[in-house]
Amino acid sequence: MEIIPAIDLIDGKSVRLQQGDYDKQVVMPMSAAEAVTYYSQFPQVTRIHVVDLIGATKQAAVEGDTVEVLKSLTDIPLEIGGGIRDLETIELYDKLGIDYFILGTRAIMDVPWLKEAVKKYPGRIYVGLDCKDEAIYINGWKEASGRYIQEYLDEIADLDIAGIIYTDIYKDGMEAGPNVEKTGQIQRITRHQVVASGGVRSRHDLDALQAQGVSQAIVGKAAQNPSFWEGL
Repeated sequence: MEIIPAIDLIDGKSVRLQQGDYDKQVVMPMSAAEAVTYYSQFPQVTRIHVVDLIGATKQAAVEGDTVEVLKSLTDIPLEIGGGIRDLETIELYDKLGIDYFILGTRAIMDVPWLKEAVKKYPGRIYVGLDCKDEAIYINGWKEASGRYIQEYLDEIADLDIAGIIYTDIYKDGMEAGPNVEKTGQIQRITRHQVVASGGVRSRHDLDALQAQGVSQAIVGKAAQNPSFWEGL
């Protein structure tokens, strides 16, 4: 199982939200810089997941300076999401040496634009599906997109993306375990790599996901606890 630790940024600080609620944010014990250095020591870590939370709501990237610093601290690939709505922003992150780009709102609502982005950056784009049940949410999880998982996956089936990041909004930040069954179901209906996101607490959760054919998981708050890494 590949583990992708998450660092969520607000004003350069590493925070966690509950169910995407910006009014329920907790500053993490490690700073973003400390976390990148800490995560880089573990062989299971194949990427580090960075989200610009304010960018997601402002619809524009605002954490570029912090992201540049984080990239300088590790040789492990970084993936960045939050507020990426145009090719210019992807190009900016590309010049900073960022390896993968997570596209959410615009990728959901403007598939022709997504196709253009994928053509320019093949194999380097993850599409974020942030969902409540079958409904896909956008703009920092604040609005229903009117789109649904199955029909959207059918539409992007042939694109050369790096994978799908599936987040069950109900589970995120709640320390109650991921939606294992739904993540596995999505992996079975798409040829793309599905990355589990939201609620992963322990080796038990990772094993449950792996049993469903899911081989990558984003881990947030739990990854800052040394006990999480023991015995992996």
